[in-house]
Amino acid sequence: MSDTTFLDWPFFDDSHRKFAADLTTWAEQEIAPLENDDHHTHEALDASFRKIIQKLGDAGWLKYAVPAAYGGALDNLDVRSIALARSILGYHTGLADFAMAMQGLGSGSITLFGSEELKRKYLPGVATGKRIAAFAISEPGGGSDVAAMTTTAELDGNEYVLNGVKTWISNAGLANQYVLFARTGDAPGAKGLSAFVIDADNPGLNVSERIDVIAPHPLGTLTLENCRIPTSQMLGQSGEGCKVAMATLDIFRTTVGAAALGFARRAMDEAIARAKSREAFGQKIGDFQLIQGKIGDMAVKVDAAALLVFRSAWVKDTQDNRVTRESSMAKLYATDSAQEVIDEAVQIWGGMGVVSGVTVERLYREIRALRIYEGTSEIQKLVIAGQVMAD
Repeated sequence: MSDTTFLDWPFFDDSHRKFAADLTTWAEQEIAPLENDDHHTHEALDASFRKIIQKLGDAGWLKYAVPAAYGGALDNLDVRSIALARSILGYHTGLADFAMAMQGLGSGSITLFGSEELKRKYLPGVATGKRIAAFAISEPGGGSDVAAMTTTAELDGNEYVLNGVKTWISNAGLANQYVLFARTGDAPGAKGLSAFVIDADNPGLNVSERIDVIAPHPLGTLTLENCRIPTSQMLGQSGEGCKVAMATLDIFRTTVGAAALGFARRAMDEAIARAKSREAFGQKIGDFQLIQGKIGDMAVKVDAAALLVFRSAWVKDTQDNRVTRESSMAKLYATDSAQEVIDEAVQIWGGMGVVSGVTVERLYREIRALRIYEGTSEIQKLVIAGQVMAD
């Protein structure tokens, strides 16, 4: 495995180092054998995903996605632990990282803004893997442009009635509950949004489509038709939906960078192994300076990404401030640089690098979506510029 001396950096304490060591050992035994599971049908993909969720839950790793008061491992969400988990799981398979990520992202808004009743209803099941969580914000006409959201939630007595369509929803069809955002009409643009928790078995909620993507993940489209929920299912106050979403992403955007870091580390290891074993023109290809130059560039990008990712996580954990600037930098650089590292790993593998099922080919497909979801690379640049110009 790649150099792990980053664990000695002052961003971490001994509990993080033990966490990383224990999870690494467990993942090598329990997750690595699942790397080449069949995902060619929705049924096979769903079965594999549920198996991973249950393994993570049974082993106690999902407890790091919720606070201790509701069955979690620590008193508060620890971004460094979640980031380490995503990096380690992502090293082995993107689906395991995805499972860990969605349990956190899909329940994070409840942790931050939910009433005591909602926290007790939903979070313990997330911590054990008995409940699968999801986060539904994107729409067909508005991904990055959250203010263009058209899904509505109209107050009718002590209920809200929701109508609209959500798409690109991770865990659609598998989730037991969705944190979902809709327009309550309190104000124009982003100020008129609110957040709710909706149970998957609500008769007004339908999974109208499953979406197939280049790296198999459970994705789909939700249709809401006169979907009625009690007013008690709202997170925070009416009109605070954007605040709920941004505070949640402020935590989990950093961990997207951590997942990319795990992918990049694996790609670099695969590239080094290939360079040491493949012969051409009478010598190992790793003896050629051009190949050494590629690996040197990989190592710099991996370490730079790790510094940005774990800096952001450390700031959030220790200073309890918004880390909009830091998390956007971490996601932007880690995902873009991981794409470059993986591309070079494919190049070093040569023809074998594009053969279906080869690890670097799988990584090449898995990394691409990370530069889009939870804010595209272009949006991250705008966010960073806005932050530094305001400062």
